[in-house]
Amino acid sequence: MKTYVNNLGRMLALAGAALAAGQALPALAADAPVRAPTIETLAQFPGMTGFRISPDGKHMIALQSQGDSRSILVWKLADLAAKPTVIGSKAMQIRSASFLKNDMLQVNMTQPYDLRADQVTKTFINKLLFTDLEGKNWIEPMAASDIARSEGAKLQAALANPTVLSRMLSDPDNIVVESDSRGESRDIYRYNLRSGKTTRVMRLGESDANVWVNAAGQPWAKSRSGSDDKGVFIAIDFRAKGGEWAEHFRSYVKDRDVVDVVALGTKPDTAIIRSNVGREFTGLYEYDIANRKVGTTLFEHKYFDATGVRSFRGDDGAGEDGYDGYTFDGQLGGDEHWANPKMDAVVRGVAQALGIKQITQQLVGVANGEKAEIQAFDGVSVRLLQYVAGETPTYLMRVSGLSYPTEFYLLRGQSIQLLAKEYPDIDKRALGTSRFVYYKARDGLNIPAYLTVPNPQLCGPGPYAAVVHPHGGPWARDTMEYDGSGWVPMLVSQCRVVLRPQFRGSAGWGRTLWYAGDREWGQKMQDDKDDGAKWLVSEKLADPQRIAMFGFSYGGYSAFAAAVRPNGLYKCAIAGAGVSDIERIGARLFTNPFFKQAQEPTMRGLSPASKADKIEIPIMVYHGDRDQTVPLMQSELFVDKAKAAGKPVEYHVLKDYAHGQAWTRQTNADQLNIISTYLASGCGKGGL
Repeated sequence: MKTYVNNLGRMLALAGAALAAGQALPALAADAPVRAPTIETLAQFPGMTGFRISPDGKHMIALQSQGDSRSILVWKLADLAAKPTVIGSKAMQIRSASFLKNDMLQVNMTQPYDLRADQVTKTFINKLLFTDLEGKNWIEPMAASDIARSEGAKLQAALANPTVLSRMLSDPDNIVVESDSRGESRDIYRYNLRSGKTTRVMRLGESDANVWVNAAGQPWAKSRSGSDDKGVFIAIDFRAKGGEWAEHFRSYVKDRDVVDVVALGTKPDTAIIRSNVGREFTGLYEYDIANRKVGTTLFEHKYFDATGVRSFRGDDGAGEDGYDGYTFDGQLGGDEHWANPKMDAVVRGVAQALGIKQITQQLVGVANGEKAEIQAFDGVSVRLLQYVAGETPTYLMRVSGLSYPTEFYLLRGQSIQLLAKEYPDIDKRALGTSRFVYYKARDGLNIPAYLTVPNPQLCGPGPYAAVVHPHGGPWARDTMEYDGSGWVPMLVSQCRVVLRPQFRGSAGWGRTLWYAGDREWGQKMQDDKDDGAKWLVSEKLADPQRIAMFGFSYGGYSAFAAAVRPNGLYKCAIAGAGVSDIERIGARLFTNPFFKQAQEPTMRGLSPASKADKIEIPIMVYHGDRDQTVPLMQSELFVDKAKAAGKPVEYHVLKDYAHGQAWTRQTNADQLNIISTYLASGCGKGGL
């Protein structure tokens, strides 16, 4: 395989690159001055993204942004130089698109929506629509044929948004969809795209959750919630040949055991499941349904959770040799282990052709400190998105990193073609260098983290001003992918080192790190972030007098906590859409029995709102007026109390901003500007 990789790399390097969409830019000379991106550049939506190839390999689509509007571009793959078909939208904003059939697209759209009931709730509405490759005929699937008579019924119809469960690629007309849970019933239907006819395939019970449907459109597995004398559980049911459902697994949410269905197995009457029962990390296993027996271990990793399978068959099933690969929550995030050596060779060959280096990456056990070394790409992920077999095999590739704005490539035969750069105006040299690291917490845990260091050519030698930037969740994690929010690119291009700690309570890194965050909000979870700041200083990367904390959502909670904890390390903090009152947010979120037993007991510790009148450092707070995940009140409680006590707090409410992706470039720019301005001239005296 090594020879194949080297040969492929040489051929691709000689092939050159051409843009299908006219995004070619003059190459920057190696000694040209490094250009830091402006706020306006970072606030742009990706110029072109979301590339997808049709199942038959005849067409390709992408999303193009022009200002605040987005369009779908459709090419014939055999003639990418020809002008593509453009499909636009006037009222709603296109968020994503993919092939439903060879000649049909599914499109997700959104727009602001004021929900008027007892009071006005400012939110967004999302819709799934289908259209042909010309954008001439649009279908709202499962739209009620009868006229909704009551205001409540009209509202339910307006908000309804079904989900595609199976594309049934072998059937040119039908798909399987799940009706929206907002309606009177939530069932599974076979839906005819040509006639609009629906046929119920399965009636769901109130406790049914996920349903798995095979390529023939038949449900074969489902998850279900319930409770017994041991607590709330999630059950996995499989369907027998006679059509009856039988429970095979039951996991109690308080234990946080994971047992989930991943895909159909490689043999008849088998499934692939993922499970962490009795284990530190989640693995993938083949399960014999008829004999109720967990069999072969298909994939497991000593340092990361396994997540799924990769298949390039039309039905997403396994081939004669099994699945093409397996996915896991590795150091890059969404990493892949290729069982098919051809796919592994293609990925490595493309990386070699693009000049992406491989390095020796050290992995460390969170609790036991056990170490291992692997070969990994240097701060960049190289993803094989699609493979289409045929006379000329075609591979769609995506390359992305914290210091490497996302690019898309098409590999056909021995020729590689640059399709687009999401942010072609950004000089990637201004984004510094990024790497995956570990540092020691004060109690000995090894904390994973993502480190981004400014370019000395732009910023001079360190130590630098620094920002500790915790993620949301907290049951979440960061990755090495490019940060499309613009936060990390802005911070590092403005000459600040950025550390993204995977603090205790982060999910995807095994049980030890996950469980260690229980009941430690603002306590040991916060210590991990402080220990990251101390590590930056010890590595001579950060100036100890110029460190700030900035986070969003749970990261915003962390910034609130940093502001009120005594003897802190930070000159200032920035809290975006943060939780300030644990009890109040818990009362709102944990009315659901599942979440109450799974997460509510873990949310104990510091409630920053209770100490907002005693903040130790200046803080800037911002929140979106359409945020329905963390209510605006969570910021207002903290800000009002701090201001009443005469404390240094700055507050901004962003118009038409929810809890994540912005509706307009202006909202993106507003958010980046208030962060940039505060760090430059606020943050106490003289900025950061």
